[in-house]
Amino acid sequence: MLKIGLTGGIASGKSLVASKLQELGAILVDADLIAREVVEPGTPGLAGVVDAFGPGILVETGRLDRPKLGSIVFQDPAQREVLNGIIHPLVREAAAAIVSGAGPGDIVVQDIPLLVETGQGSSFHLVLVVDAPDEVRIQRMVEFRRMSRDDALARMASQATRAERNAAADVVLTNSGSREELLTAVEALWERRLIPFAENLSRGTRASRKDGPVMSRSKGEWGVQAERLAERVLVAAPHDILAVDHIGSTSVPGLAAKDVIDLQLAVADLATADRIAPLLAAAGFPAVPEANQDTPKPSQPDPAEWQKRLHANADPGRPVNLHVRVAGSPGWRYALLFRDWLRADQSALTHYQAHKQELAAAHAADHGTGDYADAKEPWFTEVAWPLMNAWAERTGWMPPSYMSSAEGKRGQ
Repeated sequence: MLKIGLTGGIASGKSLVASKLQELGAILVDADLIAREVVEPGTPGLAGVVDAFGPGILVETGRLDRPKLGSIVFQDPAQREVLNGIIHPLVREAAAAIVSGAGPGDIVVQDIPLLVETGQGSSFHLVLVVDAPDEVRIQRMVEFRRMSRDDALARMASQATRAERNAAADVVLTNSGSREELLTAVEALWERRLIPFAENLSRGTRASRKDGPVMSRSKGEWGVQAERLAERVLVAAPHDILAVDHIGSTSVPGLAAKDVIDLQLAVADLATADRIAPLLAAAGFPAVPEANQDTPKPSQPDPAEWQKRLHANADPGRPVNLHVRVAGSPGWRYALLFRDWLRADQSALTHYQAHKQELAAAHAADHGTGDYADAKEPWFTEVAWPLMNAWAERTGWMPPSYMSSAEGKRGQ
């Protein structure tokens, strides 16, 4: 199943998006609704809240006095933490029970107001954030929820900032316009990205890539995206993955590149790589069986030393290559050295970028990037290999060590 984490600041329009996704066919898990259910009279949740805040937190009927509780916790972060410690575990347990009943082809949307604050983003295939400017949200709370401006600001201050939420997002839906504009954006997301993503997951296939090589200017968000994807990969097999490093052109600031994130997943051996392949596929990275070897280099010509496994993203909206290599192997070392050499040597970066742009122009009409990638291989061996090794000897560069400690679980 495709698991979507939906979040957004108060008065951002998140509930409208959740309702529309449910209407389109998603299974909706509403954390706010569950949070109300777990503190109904007679529940352990309500008993826990009364123990923490006293019986004065109840109305005459024995139900929770929500406005009174809100006035306490939204003014006092310590009290809010106490409440979250009672409610959040119960909500997660109930949500997990709903998710467990979904089918393999379903799209499950978990509406979690504090998804970012509680660090749950890596548990989902995709994090969707509904965003609106702060002043727009304040206006909505004052006009439609009859809050004072001070109350609105207090509610906003209890949540992550816009910048923090958006940094955790794979998709940001901006809701500063009309209701119709937001709903249209949700429909487009559903048809163009979520349905194909879910179908690819259920079939265990990568997202289709039919365009030729298109170079983009270096983007600062590539590093942020790689970090988020690395965390998602680590969650898939935390005891078997030694590290996940951002490699390839998008890992080199200032280098033009295809808009594809390359990650290197380090494992102890290829048997481990094969064993965790189904876990990576379930996390959104199915295997690409036909790509199991790097090109040997002259100093280590044995093809057996250059074996690897390749996975790619099932998400059509974010191309990702996941290279699974044995830590210490020649291919693993090459990827890290090549990245660090380009980061440190501006002339090498300039040379490589010119070569890539020349080949991209030559293969611009291709349906795919296979021939473009093949055309780069001689340069990697004949030009880059001797130069980068000379740089490593001159600077004393050494690859990281993952085997003796847990350091480097998430690479740079």
